[in-house]
Amino acid sequence: MSRRTPSGRTRTAREEIRRFLAIGAVQVAEVDLRGTEADLRPGPGGPAVGPGEVFALVRRDGRPVGTLLGHVPEGADPKAVLARLAREAVPAGAAAAGRAVDAGPGRPAAADGAVSAAGDGGAAGGGEAAGGCEAARGCEAARGGEVAGDGEAAAPYTTVVVATRERARQLARALDSLLAQDHPRFEVVVVDNAPVTDATHDLVHGTYGERVRYVREPVPGLAVAHNAGLARARGEVVAFTDDDVVADPRWLTELTAPFAADPRLGCTTGLILPARLRTPAQVLLESHGGFAKGFAPVTYDPWDPPRDEPLFPFTAGRFGSGANMAFRAGALREAGGFDPATGAGTAARGGDDLYGFVRVLSQGHRLHYTPYALVWHHHRETWADLETQAYGYGAGLTAYLTAVLVNRPALLPAFLARLPGGLAHARSLTAVRDTDGGGTPGAHDARTHPWPRRLSRLQRRGMLYGPVGYLRARRALRGSRDGTSDAGPGGATDAATGATTGAATPAGTDTAAHTGTDTDAAATAAAGTPAGARTDTGAAAAAAAAAAAERRTR
Repeated sequence: MSRRTPSGRTRTAREEIRRFLAIGAVQVAEVDLRGTEADLRPGPGGPAVGPGEVFALVRRDGRPVGTLLGHVPEGADPKAVLARLAREAVPAGAAAAGRAVDAGPGRPAAADGAVSAAGDGGAAGGGEAAGGCEAARGCEAARGGEVAGDGEAAAPYTTVVVATRERARQLARALDSLLAQDHPRFEVVVVDNAPVTDATHDLVHGTYGERVRYVREPVPGLAVAHNAGLARARGEVVAFTDDDVVADPRWLTELTAPFAADPRLGCTTGLILPARLRTPAQVLLESHGGFAKGFAPVTYDPWDPPRDEPLFPFTAGRFGSGANMAFRAGALREAGGFDPATGAGTAARGGDDLYGFVRVLSQGHRLHYTPYALVWHHHRETWADLETQAYGYGAGLTAYLTAVLVNRPALLPAFLARLPGGLAHARSLTAVRDTDGGGTPGAHDARTHPWPRRLSRLQRRGMLYGPVGYLRARRALRGSRDGTSDAGPGGATDAATGATTGAATPAGTDTAAHTGTDTDAAATAAAGTPAGARTDTGAAAAAAAAAAAERRTR
């Protein structure tokens, strides 16, 4: 195969830049169909909908059932135009079907109730007890039974954990939406991660008082911050979201009610949609799937894995994202929480949420995705942000795989057995994503805009770096525990009690805990070329080798 010349690469790069800069803004809105009536609202905090392109969430009687992209002509009534498009795209019967009980573990309840499939992640993935479950009791609990319907059972007492660092204005927006939840019993805990100012402390105490608990975690790292929140949580369920989201008023109820309906459930995840599509970077990311996982509820059972996922349970990005997830507190604690050597703020750069998904599944618990638990996410705005996301996702992906294999070496045979089929599956996805599709952001993953080669290359480089980054983070963690690191041993302090959790974390990293979800979106968006598939092979082998080397040093 001939290689492109430097001049050819330069021309390609210039064309990619030209295409990127030509991407126009898209309005964000909601259309709620209620019988013969319809309500039109702008996206959270956005201006009134006017002429032009509109990305719209379609609801039926308040519940999300799909998305669409519509054009509002000059002089037309936006409400009339978008309501007509919504009714055509989501008939009333199909919308009702989308609310049905799950058809079975690892399979969607109904795929017809959505305008958009919202990426290919919603119908695949899952968690297997990896050739044998780690907890016999959990395995027995996972054998059979279905989630009885999202949001129908009484929601359990829940702790919401928000990790943040020096983003007080965004945090205030998120907290306002969390305190407006219709959930009957919950608390909110803010973990101020490695702060350099008192801005977050002053916001929480000065504006929210006793309505929000403040925890200071001095050592940077998203997984560490989440573990600090878990240690201080009082709820039966612990939900995690980011400081750059706006939560739908029913988000927490819909996310946590499945735990009451299904005692076998260990984790839930929910729908993430864009709050803004103002910049080329935001539109490009969303046109390749964003964070959304579809509009059909899906249950993943470690004892009845989906047949269409060859790398199950290791493709954890299929299950959901860290900005919209909840765990049964006991199950997450039993699994050891999040690996502190993963996540933003460590040398691993990501993968903490994916690690949590697989660890809970491998304990024998089930995972449930519900599209009715919605948060609106403020995507990053610039080309530089996309580069960071693409590289960070690649690194986080293989870092989390390395972490799983290091901490549970019994999973290695299952991982190696699934590798050939997984690579073939990756090549098939690559062949599709390398084309210029004709879809729209309303039909997630339709690739309206070609995904730049540079971002694919950065993802592949990140994948090769991930195992190295994870091992570096683990060494830093050992150094902090031994007192040899600059950061030293750290612990989270609850402002109300002064208690210390004693949670240690990798030190000496150059990035503090930030919302880790953006890196997940690049998982869907940044599929590489056939050369990328070969890189996947090398990265997977590197993860396995790094895990073996780490075990030998124990």
